[in-house]
Amino acid sequence: MTTAFTASATVERPAPEVWAHLTDWPAAPAWMSGLESIRVNGSDLTFRARGRDRTARIEIVDPGRTVVVRSAQGTVSTAYTYTCDPEGPRTNVTLIADCEVGGVWRPFAALLRAAIRRADSGQPAALKRVIEAR
Repeated sequence: MTTAFTASATVERPAPEVWAHLTDWPAAPAWMSGLESIRVNGSDLTFRARGRDRTARIEIVDPGRTVVVRSAQGTVSTAYTYTCDPEGPRTNVTLIADCEVGGVWRPFAALLRAAIRRADSGQPAALKRVIEAR
């Protein structure tokens, strides 16, 4: 099993508005805990977290519906799948984080997934708070 967590929140806004906020990467530090900034260069994202620059890549985009962002460091790779499901005037936002661990990190896979869950599972709820506060 590679899933670190699944988290969701229902945002009291229509899907196009939620999608616009979700994919406004430079504004994402408002709802992504621990991020200082994000720069976009095509499909590549450079984000600053805990005083260090890291990279991620937008791998899949189904406009208005799903975006997959993958971050890799050495033999640890995490894919964050964000999905917007319209429910009338509301939108259900789901985040699934899958973490693949190899090499010398393999014995620590459960701990790495738990750390990712602690750090990132609040993103849908935080996105909801930011969007609904506008």
